[in-house]
Amino acid sequence: MEKKPSARRNIARNKRALFDYEILERHECGIVLVGTEVKSLRAGKVSLAEAYGRFLEGELFLLGLNIAEYEHGNRMNHDPTRPRKLLLHRRELHQLRAKVHEKGLTVVPLAIYFKASLVKVELGLGRGKRKYDKREKLRKEEHRREIDRSYR
Repeated sequence: MEKKPSARRNIARNKRALFDYEILERHECGIVLVGTEVKSLRAGKVSLAEAYGRFLEGELFLLGLNIAEYEHGNRMNHDPTRPRKLLLHRRELHQLRAKVHEKGLTVVPLAIYFKASLVKVELGLGRGKRKYDKREKLRKEEHRREIDRSYR
């Protein structure tokens, strides 16, 4: 019996990361959550805008991720900005750590989504863009739009 490919249902995307960073690699990883966090994610109450990855005691954590408190939760509700552990294979973790320390790259979450019934995070290994890089990209996009307008 063949397994059907599980559909990816996006919860949130970090569009700002694609503007601020040049993404060199992408990785899919799991995330450790509690029950009320998953319920808030199903409701779409999450912000990736200020989130980033950091290595603490040999493991990768996602800091700055804001998952709003579950509105029907009781006093056992979760802390919205607590550090959340990311789940990667040991080999991937060592490769990421080496690249971050050696080349000065940053681990940035690009998207958070459901894959089957599991919550996954798409991480990007990125290098920060300089101001002139951003301006140049905006100029190229504007030029392309003008060309498209002239064809119409």
